[in-house]
Amino acid sequence: MGERSRPALFTIPAHRAFADALVTGLLAQHRGDVMALAQAMVLLPNNRAIRAVRDAFVRQSGGGLLLPRLIAIGDPDLGEQVGGALDPLGEEEPIPPAIDPMRRQMLLARMVQDVRPEVDAGQALQLGQALGAVLDQMQVERISPRALRDIDLSADLSRHWQVSLTLFAILITRWPAELARIGCIDLADRRNRLFDRLTARWALHPPSGPVVAAGISTTAPAIARLLRCIAETPDGMVVFAGLDQHMDADAWDAIGPFDPDPATGQRVPGHESHPQYALKQLLDRMSATRDDVAQWRWGSEHDARAVRGRNISNAMLPPRLTSRWRDLKTADRSLAGVEALEVATPGEEAQAIAIALREVLETPARTAALVTPDRQLATRVSAHLRRWGIDADDSAGQPLSRLPPGTLLIAMAQAVAERFAPVPLLTLLKHPLVMRGDARIAWLDGVRGLDLLLRGPRPQAGLHGIDLVLRARDDDRQRTLRDQVRAWWPTARALLEPLETAFATTTGLAGQLAALREAASLLSAEAIWAGHHGHAAADLFADMESAAPEGPRQADARALPALLDDMLSGLSVRPPQGGHPRLSILGLIEARLTQADVMILGGLNEGVWPGLPAPDPWLAPRIRRDLGLPGLETRIGLAAHDFAGALGAPRVLITRARRGSGGPAVASRLWLRLKAMAGPQWKTADRYAAMARAIDAPLVYGPARRPAPSPPIAVRPHVIPVTDVDRLKADPFAFYARRILRLARLDPVDADAGPAWRGTAVHEVLQRWAEAGTLDPTDLEARARAMFDQPEVHPLLKALWQPRLIESIRWIAAEVARDKSEGRTIISVEQEGRAEVAGVTLMGKADRLDRLADGRIGIIDYKTGKPPSARQVKAGFSLQLGLLGVIAEMGGFDGLGPAPVAGDFEYWSLAKKGDQFGYRERPVDPLGKRDKIITQEFTAHAHAHFEGLANDYLLGSAPFVAQLNPEVANYGDYDQLMRLEEWYGRDDG
Repeated sequence: MGERSRPALFTIPAHRAFADALVTGLLAQHRGDVMALAQAMVLLPNNRAIRAVRDAFVRQSGGGLLLPRLIAIGDPDLGEQVGGALDPLGEEEPIPPAIDPMRRQMLLARMVQDVRPEVDAGQALQLGQALGAVLDQMQVERISPRALRDIDLSADLSRHWQVSLTLFAILITRWPAELARIGCIDLADRRNRLFDRLTARWALHPPSGPVVAAGISTTAPAIARLLRCIAETPDGMVVFAGLDQHMDADAWDAIGPFDPDPATGQRVPGHESHPQYALKQLLDRMSATRDDVAQWRWGSEHDARAVRGRNISNAMLPPRLTSRWRDLKTADRSLAGVEALEVATPGEEAQAIAIALREVLETPARTAALVTPDRQLATRVSAHLRRWGIDADDSAGQPLSRLPPGTLLIAMAQAVAERFAPVPLLTLLKHPLVMRGDARIAWLDGVRGLDLLLRGPRPQAGLHGIDLVLRARDDDRQRTLRDQVRAWWPTARALLEPLETAFATTTGLAGQLAALREAASLLSAEAIWAGHHGHAAADLFADMESAAPEGPRQADARALPALLDDMLSGLSVRPPQGGHPRLSILGLIEARLTQADVMILGGLNEGVWPGLPAPDPWLAPRIRRDLGLPGLETRIGLAAHDFAGALGAPRVLITRARRGSGGPAVASRLWLRLKAMAGPQWKTADRYAAMARAIDAPLVYGPARRPAPSPPIAVRPHVIPVTDVDRLKADPFAFYARRILRLARLDPVDADAGPAWRGTAVHEVLQRWAEAGTLDPTDLEARARAMFDQPEVHPLLKALWQPRLIESIRWIAAEVARDKSEGRTIISVEQEGRAEVAGVTLMGKADRLDRLADGRIGIIDYKTGKPPSARQVKAGFSLQLGLLGVIAEMGGFDGLGPAPVAGDFEYWSLAKKGDQFGYRERPVDPLGKRDKIITQEFTAHAHAHFEGLANDYLLGSAPFVAQLNPEVANYGDYDQLMRLEEWYGRDDG
């Protein structure tokens, strides 16, 4: 057969539905010969495109039909292989097999560690993956590694990039020998050889039936040669998607690439971010021009108006020609059928999109698709659709790292990496896949008990640290809880101990992965590997474990969580086909060549669509340009082409949120182009935003008022600790919640050792030292050090807090010795007392009671932080010392003798003041100097304030008003209970 005089090149304009237009044309060309169509071969870019074209054949056929062979050339971005029909068996010289991708990544990671021993396994795998990506690009572009020798390492190239290039050259030189050792070749190299062989075979012996290459935009030289060959065969044709034929010659030339710079001889790249750049480069490599491409004559009922294609072309003009927008006629800038929706938040955007999709279903047979690279947005939209019982077909899938099997594996790695610290341990034990089935309820009871016991500072590392927590001394409040957890813990420990042991005895990645696999199977009773999510996890884990012996030589357990997260994130799990037949959610790659009646393009913010190019850790942009590799902005151009193609639907809704998850968001350059070109013709779809705001708005909004409960006197407490008096005066509602409702705040898990914990520990040390009677400074310091040597004290807490506490302890010992020399002696420490005051039992514990030289009583309160100011005390707050004085004077403390008189009140603070830790502060003064209360009047002052509170709140019916004195600092433990944000600051609050 002879060749054609000119290649058969066509393009389907952006305003036409590609798959339907292609199928309509193929059916029209072979209407009289059904068998000819059955013998045809249609090459498509990926499996998703095959599905789109197959569905189009079903729609257009109207009955039975023998379909042509639909073959994917394979999409590397989707991890797809070349269709088997293009890789026939029985070749005289079979092409060597491609190396398994996982094995390749492991080998490259080991090579990276060979030249950069300082990197851990996770970093080595990431660098190895990036190295493989650059190697693939060089092979696709047919660039020899020898080109690295010709690069000019001029002074303007930083030292970092010079080192990276040197290491890259070493690795890329060693890689062929490594491939030869295992008898494989790279997948990109195999694709090149396969396409070259296919091109040569078809050039001599064209296929017996028609061959159509449709929608392929890959610019690889090997594919370009194959497409040229197909276009020249008698029954072959190449059909492009969205080649812009509206641009004039100046605009087409302005895309680039440009001639080399005469001064430097360097290649000048074009506008790689332009949506037509890839197609123009592909035509150039096919030795064709845009004039050689004819427009596909056929369309379908799913097409938009023809003017849309011209409008899209105008919107995508190269940057230096956008000034033409000012001179466009109204018809050339009108985007009839395209609406824009701009909302405040991503949540509102997702709700509005779900409403728009739901609206489409009101019209029979009408279809809609959401196209977005933002997986969070897609997940939110799916969740909103389920409120109407709609399961959209989300073909882009979810990263395995976000699905239950992936999160369990990462949680296990995190727990091991942090040596079973409370937060990762509880995250693991509470995972929904752990102990599924009948035993889960009892399991969660044990986990919740452990959660309560781990509230507070972190215990020692490892499972042994949890053992020590359970062996700690019992108190009345936690005895039952601790007994319950002690009975449950051996079961959990038996499941976790093999994992801890394995990581303690192995540093190899293979051994670590095997330990994780076995522990995951035990903890989940094999549920982790069930279902399509589990099967994907099992396959990936099996590949990793099989290839790991050839991977990084050393694997630090601390790097394992990041390593797993990176590996699992690289695999998107697509659900089995299903969901609503007329709604779909697509990623950018999946959306290529796909069109619906209504296309919703979501997430039009810069950094999302188009996304930010991933940096190349090996080659600087200038080096990539010198080598002839595609620039990092090539992907922006592909995303822009996807956007332009999706704009061709009959009706389009583009959306963005003014705020992203990390703060204010910038509108996408694609959004801004459309808006600038359309000008007054820019149409908004604010109705969806209004519906999104209204759908969950209550019909009647009754904001909460400031709570002021007034329980009956019978339930009001008649015994009150002195520590709660301040709470009662500053925030009566907080007192009500604590003392009447008996609600107490839980400490956070793995909390820092806060003031309460430090105060309790210090008080215990000082109590035992005083009770010993020696008051020896050496004994006090020894007791303080012994406190930090207890097994339940975390080493980090000891390292951070012990030095400052020892300094404070020494200061206390010195002050006690000085007081003793002046005739002041310690009577008792941590002594409880109580007295009837104003008809209420007032109780309190004095940190220390001293006998002064004149026989009066001194009351000491230890503080680990800053003591309250004299102004607060005078205003009637922080009356703890004064109320203890009241109890003492009323004979409430045993052993003080008859009618003692409180003569001194002091705070001993362990905080830093000046150059030392520890100082004394008095809220009173014998003469009332510095606006302090006169010492002898302090107990009367405290008594009067307390009597007023008792009469109002404890013996009376005064309501417990929330935040009565908001100017007084409090912990805010009950702000949520009082719904503070709903009423605070309102005039009627």
